[in-house]
Amino acid sequence: MKKKQYEKELKKLHVELVELQEWVKHAGLKVVVVFEGRDGAGKGGVIKALTERVSPRVFRVVALSAPNEREQTQMYMQRYLQYFPAAGEVVIFDRSWYNRAGVERVMGFTDEATSLAFLRQTPAFEQAVVDAGIILLKYWLDVSPEEQTRRLEDRINDGRKTWKLSPMDLKSYNRWYDYSRARDDMFRVTDTEHAPWHVAISDDKERARLNVIAHLLSQIPHEPLPQEEIVLPARQEKGDYVDPDYPYRFVPEAY
Repeated sequence: MKKKQYEKELKKLHVELVELQEWVKHAGLKVVVVFEGRDGAGKGGVIKALTERVSPRVFRVVALSAPNEREQTQMYMQRYLQYFPAAGEVVIFDRSWYNRAGVERVMGFTDEATSLAFLRQTPAFEQAVVDAGIILLKYWLDVSPEEQTRRLEDRINDGRKTWKLSPMDLKSYNRWYDYSRARDDMFRVTDTEHAPWHVAISDDKERARLNVIAHLLSQIPHEPLPQEEIVLPARQEKGDYVDPDYPYRFVPEAY
């Protein structure tokens, strides 16, 4: 997709996202959006495109690091529940409780019995979430092996992106089919009527971003609220104010 076309379409979606934001506040909606997928599938780019023109006080992004010693002793879901929305909020999980079905299972951070128990329990947990009036949307971003390799190599060679390449990415890179099996097991059990998985193929990052945002907008009933005309008031007169003779420490104009 041409950059100009992408930006034109994204601008339209951003306008509707602002309308959605105002409706979420007005109607007191509670929304949880889960983003999962393979390493390098573009979750961060989708989330950035989704949130860059809305208020972080309404659209909150949660990206948790590894659990600390105390969190490791909690009930597993407890760590995530504390971030769930109140009325008028959208919470976006950049990876979520599904870590237990994916990276924890594949990389051996939890045993097989615990992972399978998680899969059995999750549909009931998500039913309780939906029954509490929360709109739950789950997205899986997938990418081809060739495109994943290209993106990870790009991270290695681009100093702006090296922070995106974690040691876990390198360890998990050669376990493509282990992750495929884990994803298949996860979908079989947790792709339910009350909390289905929506899959986006993201080899074309720009199209994936547009498609996911458009789909999300279609899943949350909303309508534009009437807007009063905004007119800037006249600026006050200077009066007796005198500009100070102060030795400001100006930022050097290096550019």
